[in-house]
Amino acid sequence: MRFPPRFSRIGAAGALLSALLIGGTVSANAADTSVAAVGSICYSDLPSQAYDTLDLIESGGPFPYSQDGTVFQNREGILPSQSTGYYHEYTVITPGSSTRGARRIVTGEEYQEDYYTADHYASFDLVDFDC
Repeated sequence: MRFPPRFSRIGAAGALLSALLIGGTVSANAADTSVAAVGSICYSDLPSQAYDTLDLIESGGPFPYSQDGTVFQNREGILPSQSTGYYHEYTVITPGSSTRGARRIVTGEEYQEDYYTADHYASFDLVDFDC
């Protein structure tokens, strides 16, 4: 039986609650936007290459691309607002692609949440390790 990395990580509801709590006062509109913009995905529904990326993150590398582990700026504003340096991005290899492709795992430091995007930051799903 394969146990997912970061099995101690919080679920989707906990991550949203944590993001709202540490961000200070949040208006109803801001909270509604976060809920609508960030979905969730079961760990078991991730592509197999995402498992490889999560394993590398857990072990500290080595990573296939020099950009892996760099600060993710959240310029799109889809993820909950955090201070610069909170989020980091990692490549999820796309078979057959000659470039890094569009798939990424973006991690959040303090609450150790993992987000998956298959469309280069147009949308994100919080990885749920409990399903």
